[in-house]
Amino acid sequence: MTEDIADALFEAGCNDGTPGTSGGIFSIDFHREAHSLEEAIRSAIANVQAAGYDVERVEIEAEAVTPRA
Repeated sequence: MTEDIADALFEAGCNDGTPGTSGGIFSIDFHREAHSLEEAIRSAIANVQAAGYDVERVEIEAEAVTPRA
């Protein structure tokens, strides 16, 4: 992870994500609010792609998904 990558992601709209690396794998933990889970995922992927990067996989932590009341 470099400062240039973090800046590019932030400027592309990933300001609600925490980028990092583990075992040589780059990841971003998003804390995004949207009307639906699908909308949140699609917008996060679009932001990462706008920064010039590809998304290979999406993982969802069950406890992180909270239904709207």
